[in-house]
Amino acid sequence: MGIVMRIAQVAPLFESVPPKYYGGTERVVSYLTEELVHQGHEVTLFASGDSVTKARLVAGCQRSLRLDNQCIDKLAHQTVMLERVFQRAAEFDIVHFHVDYLHFPLSRRQPITHVTTLHGRLDIPDLVPLYQEFRDMPVISISNAQRGPLPWAKWQATVSHGLPADLYQFRPEPGSYLAFVGRISPEKRVDRAIEIAKRVQIPLKIAAKVDPVDKRYFKSMIKPLLCESLVEFIGEIGEGEKDEFLGNARALLLPIDWPEPFGLVMIEAMACGTPVIAYRDGAVPEVIEEGHTGFIVEGLEDAVEAVRRIPELSRKRCREVFEERFTATRMAHDYIKVYECLIGGKSATADSSCGEQDKVSEAA
Repeated sequence: MGIVMRIAQVAPLFESVPPKYYGGTERVVSYLTEELVHQGHEVTLFASGDSVTKARLVAGCQRSLRLDNQCIDKLAHQTVMLERVFQRAAEFDIVHFHVDYLHFPLSRRQPITHVTTLHGRLDIPDLVPLYQEFRDMPVISISNAQRGPLPWAKWQATVSHGLPADLYQFRPEPGSYLAFVGRISPEKRVDRAIEIAKRVQIPLKIAAKVDPVDKRYFKSMIKPLLCESLVEFIGEIGEGEKDEFLGNARALLLPIDWPEPFGLVMIEAMACGTPVIAYRDGAVPEVIEEGHTGFIVEGLEDAVEAVRRIPELSRKRCREVFEERFTATRMAHDYIKVYECLIGGKSATADSSCGEQDKVSEAA
């Protein structure tokens, strides 16, 4: 190992790190934090008090805000946590934020070395004036597609997500059902998954949460579809249940209708050996290797045909691609390269030796 770094990881407070149930950002922060600790770095994690980590934990609130029924103003807790980060900023070689733009005004006014991974969608018009104002803030994308709406931002690298290599068990034999994992929301299009299952007459198991904002959509648009005999709605599942759920599936369906920034569940499925059938949008072509780890489809008929072609795919190859491209070790290595550049006073985008990783994990 090279020089030991003092690194602060600043997570959102909505979920614990790692989450008890659903939560992509906090899950990735956990994998990165634990890998950095494993590699010998001094890591401080700013997160909710019910987080579990080998790093030094600084609690921004007692428990994850989504599971705290007493919490009314979530932003209040985030603001207090950021104040604590900046009070201690001199203790760190670099501060790695995962809270979108909340810290930008503070970071601009305090001379700290920092970088922000943007985990969400960026195709929202309201974000344009904000990122134009703060275009001096160094940011990292989780896919090249995610950068599309803001190509002029101060991008340092694209670092695709990674999982611990031993987190999921490889299962060489295909299961008897199709799987859907995620949120019940208009952009995730579980209705498409149900229609695909009906067309091919293969059972579909749905493991998904329903956020308060989506309850009306669930009740009016999705709940009536769950009466279909082939469909089993399981609800929200945690990390411990996901291994068996994904590993025993014939394929994962990702029939999205939005610019997916990454799609963590795709590499979770691949780690189990389970191929993915996904609509072409967002980062999907960067994650799936067409005809090897899954099929990228353009519409319903295309998706139905892809399900019928699942036997053409190798579950062994799905696991191999995961190990080659999507481990937490690789992810941490890519982030460390960015840290080293920024600590050395160089922008990763301005120095060729620091900018090579922004093509890492891009599909061939």
